[in-house]
This record gives sequence, structure tokens and C-alpha cells, in this order.
Amino acid sequence: MENKVTDFSGKWKMKSSENFEDLLKALGVNVFLRKIAVAAASSPAVEITQQGETLSIKTSTSVRTTHVSFTVGQSFNEATVDGRPCTSFPKWETARKISCEQTLPKGDGPKTAWTRELTNDGDLILLPSCYRGHTNMVIFGPTVWT
Repeated sequence: MENKVTDFSGKWKMKSSENFEDLLKALGVNVFLRKIAVAAASSPAVEITQQGETLSIKTSTSVRTTHVSFTVGQSFNEATVDGRPCTSFPKWETARKISCEQTLPKGDGPKTAWTRELTNDGDLILLPSCYRGHTNMVIFGPTVWT
């Protein structure tokens, strides 16, 4: 992207989440694991560092911590929201929004994607989605951790 891109760096705490359990259900996650995931994801903390087009994202919940690093415009390996290994390709949709298509190695299962966008209000919106029409919107506000 030719325009100056926004720096996503910061520490974020979830303000709200909508439809997470519905998204997991659409992905075929069983009810027991859905309940655990929803409880664990009730207050995630996210830390993002960015240098140019390379982002490093650490997400911590009460159950686990995940870390992913990628460069926008280059494919990388990660896991879908329901834990399936995939290859992801992030791209700038706007100077404030990154979208990412996820491809499963064998093409099995529902297709997934995510977007991350910084709003004019300073919030970070994470939008994991499933091509079966289900989306989970998570809004994070900036925070300072001690």
C-alpha cells in the first residue's frame, strides 16, 4: 500500500464481543469445547508490536497465550479461530484495516478469514468470520498494563 499505514502497536483489552459461540458452532466445534472457549475468551488481553509492515500479536486468555508474527503482503502459517492449521495471506484493505484470507492445507472444512481495523475513536476491531455467514465482532480499547 502506497499510503502511510496506521501503527497498530499497543496493549488492548476487550470491551465487547458478539456472536463468538455462534461462530464456533458454525465451524463445527462441539458444545463442550465451545463453552470452554467462550469462558476463556471472556477477557483476552492483546499486545501488538509493529515495525513497518510486520506485526507481532500476542493474545492472552485465562487458558492460553498465542503469538503470531506476520508481514502484510506475505503468506504465513497460523491456526484458525477453531484451531485448524492454515496458511494466511494478510493485505491492507485501507490504511487502517488489514484483511486476511485463511486457506486450509487440504481445503477441508469451512473457509475462514479475519480483519483487524483501528477506528477513528482509537478502538481495535477484530472480526473473525466463517464463509457460512457467521461473524464474531470483538472490540478492544487501548489500555496500559502493569
